[in-house]
Amino acid sequence: MTYEAERHGEADRRRRPPEPPPDDPARPLWRQRDFGIFWAAQTLSVLGDSFALIALPLLVLQATGSLARMGLLTAVGGAAAVVAAVFAGAVVDRVDRRKLLIGCDLVRMALYGLVPLVWLFGPQIWLLYVVLPLCEAVGMLFAVGYVTVVRGLVGTERLTEANGRLNATAAAAGVLGPLCAGLVAAWSGPATAVGVDAASFGVSAACLVFVRLRERPGKSPERTGLWRDLRTGIAFLRGHPVLRALTALLFVFSFLTLGLTDLVIYHLKHDLGHDDDAVGTVMAVGALGTIAGALLVARVRRGLGFGATWTGSVAVCGLSFAGLGWARDVPVVAALTAAFLACVGMAGTCSMSLRQEVTPEPLLGRVTSAFWTLQYSAAPIGAAVLTWAAEHHGTAPVALLAGACCVLIAVAALFTPIRGSGHRT
Repeated sequence: MTYEAERHGEADRRRRPPEPPPDDPARPLWRQRDFGIFWAAQTLSVLGDSFALIALPLLVLQATGSLARMGLLTAVGGAAAVVAAVFAGAVVDRVDRRKLLIGCDLVRMALYGLVPLVWLFGPQIWLLYVVLPLCEAVGMLFAVGYVTVVRGLVGTERLTEANGRLNATAAAAGVLGPLCAGLVAAWSGPATAVGVDAASFGVSAACLVFVRLRERPGKSPERTGLWRDLRTGIAFLRGHPVLRALTALLFVFSFLTLGLTDLVIYHLKHDLGHDDDAVGTVMAVGALGTIAGALLVARVRRGLGFGATWTGSVAVCGLSFAGLGWARDVPVVAALTAAFLACVGMAGTCSMSLRQEVTPEPLLGRVTSAFWTLQYSAAPIGAAVLTWAAEHHGTAPVALLAGACCVLIAVAALFTPIRGSGHRT
């Protein structure tokens, strides 16, 4: 190459904007190495976890035939998650978050792996009441860590986009997962499907080994008492008008909706007389709704703002829930489930992104922990009440009442600071 060519080439390079480094936030999310690996790990984990979502209620229903027992299992698992949420924030704000996530995945792999091994010698329902609460507790610890990690991977400005993409691909995995879970459960039993879930956590842990997280700014918080840590998170929520209103309204919403999956499964199998394949198909279609909601949420929020997006999503959730018990055809049940899950995904992504955006980094774990502790503290009781009521009074009136209450939550939000929230990130 001649000197003149080299000189012109150097001039061209100077005129062109520099290529951002591999993990620069300016790069498209799919080209950021660490976010990409993290993204793949969570998609694989959700793919397997969707097996357990279907398989565990089916194991209980297969052995006992009782919706109330299904609801009790969901309630016990939810209660364990609430208790773990009290501790989770303090732990996440103090430890290496990558190692914490890997450890949580390995523990869940071991616990869920016990189920198919024990089932080789015959059903042991008591084991589910041990394994699920432990897995839900570890899962809560993972979930709080997960929320804090995303901001460290992509920065504040792209949180809604990143959360939407994570939720969309997780839901895409959820399309295949429930379908396969129904097929596997029909072919070799629900216990085998739980084994697939266990394997997925192992793959997720292996992927997380290769993720590099940015250093957290500032020092780790002082070691204080557990209740003081929880009060620190609660104090921040109480001092932020929108987060304060969200926490109160989501407390009621979670109480009403945690048992929805059990209700749908019972309605399909007991009321309509369909098999496990139909359950898998409905849940897969529901996951398609989650994909749609996750892909749309960033655009909708930019156009309408936080308040209108969240309130509208909750209102549609209520209308969909109200119609579920009256639906007599599988396609209608599937469509209503998809609408419900799409709007739950949109509302959840909005609230999580807002919390990540406005919370200082050193407090993020404790604020997330406090938020989820308060939000889900009554949800296990709600799941037990909902399923008990549906078994004794029918799914249609119970779903109608719960859905109407969800619509009232959306109406109540119009009289809180949520309505005027203009966050559009």
